[in-house]
Amino acid sequence: MSEYFSLSECDVIGFDLDHTLCRYNLKETSRLIYESFARYLVEHKGYDKDLLHLTPATWDFCFKGLVVDLEEGNLVKLAEDGTVLRATHGSKNLSTDDIIKHYGPKREWKHFNSLNTSYTRSAKYYFYDNYFDLPGALLCARVVDMLNKRGAEITSDFWKDIVAAIDHNYNTSAFREDTGTYFPSVKRCPGSYLQPCSDAVKRWLRSMKNSGKILLLITSSHSDYCRLVCEHILGTDFEELFDIIITNALKPGFFSLVPQQRPFRTLVDDVEDSEGLPSLEKPGWYSQGNWPHLHELLKTMTNKSEPKVVYFGDSMRSDMFPACSFGKWETVMIVEEMEGEGVPRANATPSNSPNPSEGPAEKKGKFEDQGMKSPSAVSNQWGSYFVDMQKNEGEETRRLTWCCHSIHTYSTMAIPSIEAIADLPLDFKFQRFSSDKPITTGFYPRPPDSLLKCEDN
Repeated sequence: MSEYFSLSECDVIGFDLDHTLCRYNLKETSRLIYESFARYLVEHKGYDKDLLHLTPATWDFCFKGLVVDLEEGNLVKLAEDGTVLRATHGSKNLSTDDIIKHYGPKREWKHFNSLNTSYTRSAKYYFYDNYFDLPGALLCARVVDMLNKRGAEITSDFWKDIVAAIDHNYNTSAFREDTGTYFPSVKRCPGSYLQPCSDAVKRWLRSMKNSGKILLLITSSHSDYCRLVCEHILGTDFEELFDIIITNALKPGFFSLVPQQRPFRTLVDDVEDSEGLPSLEKPGWYSQGNWPHLHELLKTMTNKSEPKVVYFGDSMRSDMFPACSFGKWETVMIVEEMEGEGVPRANATPSNSPNPSEGPAEKKGKFEDQGMKSPSAVSNQWGSYFVDMQKNEGEETRRLTWCCHSIHTYSTMAIPSIEAIADLPLDFKFQRFSSDKPITTGFYPRPPDSLLKCEDN
């Protein structure tokens, strides 16, 4: 395989929507998501109202890549070999002795092999790898704190309530029915949460389409929410940019399940046809679906027996691992944490800046001034997303995190945002991740600070 990757070599260019093509105002959105889950627990499940009260400092806990060990009520940060690097019980740090008490002298998390080979969820653990469920990690920790305070036994029962809160807010009918807290808030004030795409990104999408590339949009968001987001970030003519739009794709099942388990469905007024399609015959807008039927259509559209596909996404579980493992696609991972570690933010001047009257700017400013950490920034409590620095008897050791290892294994390359590459020519040659190259190779425009320090050492 070539050590370089270029979009010009791809026949098909696919995108996830949320946190990929659409950047969110992470602080504002995270607060909304946390509130939407917590309100459900308080109002529907009788949890303590204290769950609703956060200080800006509390947000340091919110960190992508944590695994909640439901059997112990702990949250853990893992090394590439499954060693527990750091852990908390609820929001309280576990000491080295505590970690050894829970996970043995080698600090091995027993479910690592299952998670590392499938990236699926289980009744025993939950992996936080995207910004839509990440505030749930903070909520989870605070629920455990609350149960401890009451002297209640920690069992995985509390998790059923948290899952119910997620379902209530993100249910496919919630947007249409205006239920939960999340969708009604975004509908009322999209400019507070969604960042419009820059003119450079729109030009880039058009230039790829004009040069004969097939453009796909594959999102697990339902069609009604997808339309609201796309109109806000790309304009009302967004459908012209994509040959195929697939909503409610229910990834990773889109890639991993056989066609009979997940047929494509047509949509009428955002309602799915109850009859699944036996195959995918032509471009258009569809719901659910599966990779093999899409692959057959792409073969017809490109007139190639093995069209080359690249897919941009932000989730290891839903995008990178399944698209690489099942679809054998090239994958580009959006890693906003790179910006939290010294990678300059691309100039994302939006083409239609949101109307200042749209968002609670005053409230947001006040909250941020008091020190709310963005979920993509380095955490004081958890450290770096890419590398963990441990002090042992005065000596510092740096360990690669499991998240960083996963990016290296299942992504072709990693970028902090779509904006970072939108001004580059289509035949620009990016360096790929490779097992025989330094761990820093494959990050564009440059590796995060913690990895550069790791390499220096």
